[in-house]
Amino acid sequence: MSSLPVFARAFALAAFLPLAAPALAQQGDVNLYTTREPGLIKPLLEAFTKQSGIRVNTVFVKDGLAERVRAEGARSPADVLMTVDIGNLLQLVEQKVTQKLDSPLLNAAIPENLRDTNGHWYALSLRARLVYAAKSLGLKSITYEDLADPKWKGKLCIRSGQHPYNTALISAFIDHYNAADAETWLRGLKANLARTPGGGDRDVARDIVGGICEIGVANSYYVGLMRSGAGGPEQKKWGDGIDVVMPTFKNGGTHVNVSGAAIAVNAPNRANAVKLMEYLVSNEAQEIYAKGDYEYPVKAGTKIDPIIAALGTLKVDPRPVVQGAAHIKQASELVDKVSFNK
Repeated sequence: MSSLPVFARAFALAAFLPLAAPALAQQGDVNLYTTREPGLIKPLLEAFTKQSGIRVNTVFVKDGLAERVRAEGARSPADVLMTVDIGNLLQLVEQKVTQKLDSPLLNAAIPENLRDTNGHWYALSLRARLVYAAKSLGLKSITYEDLADPKWKGKLCIRSGQHPYNTALISAFIDHYNAADAETWLRGLKANLARTPGGGDRDVARDIVGGICEIGVANSYYVGLMRSGAGGPEQKKWGDGIDVVMPTFKNGGTHVNVSGAAIAVNAPNRANAVKLMEYLVSNEAQEIYAKGDYEYPVKAGTKIDPIIAALGTLKVDPRPVVQGAAHIKQASELVDKVSFNK
């Protein structure tokens, strides 16, 4: 028997996984590479296996999903690639590690603005970029453009401008207007900051409750995590201590980002991969998404978690998410240009 410790043997095996790829292509299996925490999607995958009899082998890839699949090449065992953020989905296509899927079921379930026109990726759930506000304000409505109004000077909290949640929002602003207007808007946001951008979205709620700021920008699903008590009693206090407002662009709807999936370019179990993709937009799967992750389902008519439903009706910005994400690099450059994080 090897003298290597158990953890070392496991690491050695993982290091040689690409070389043994064909052995993982078992009939009755589907191999999922995902950047989503396994615990978050476990209920979905268990429900799929129970319904279909197809076992899901999950490989958690924290970073470099596209690069890993490319490196594995034709011997890659990956069947389905699942990730969060539109930028990551576009990178999968750009790196040529996806393949076209023409599924009438997926096309009927997912709105056209939330999927690739050539079937290379499909959104599976949504998270909206919202405004958290101090209860004392009694704020009922606001636009993204309004966040740059000087009346909020010294009152705005937000995480790093370079975080993908924020570069995606800035990119969408560029798409609605232009880069010059986005720069002016971003400078307005910077002038309104109550503190240096940083931390996470839940820290925005914490700082509003703590009196550091009065409004902030953060994602919808964090409200569910806080108000449900999933993050502990302190975070529940933060979630209950703020109002949440559904902003829109003046000429559009509410900005959303997506989680999504694609069929891997060399999927050895393609038929099973398609079955998994189609299951993920079923009524059952979409409700599991909504309940387990406090996200908005992509399929119309799916029941939303009561905490998220209480935030109001989500009017998704009708522009294609891929169009809104086309300026992410430019958005990142603007963040540095205006020294937003300093």
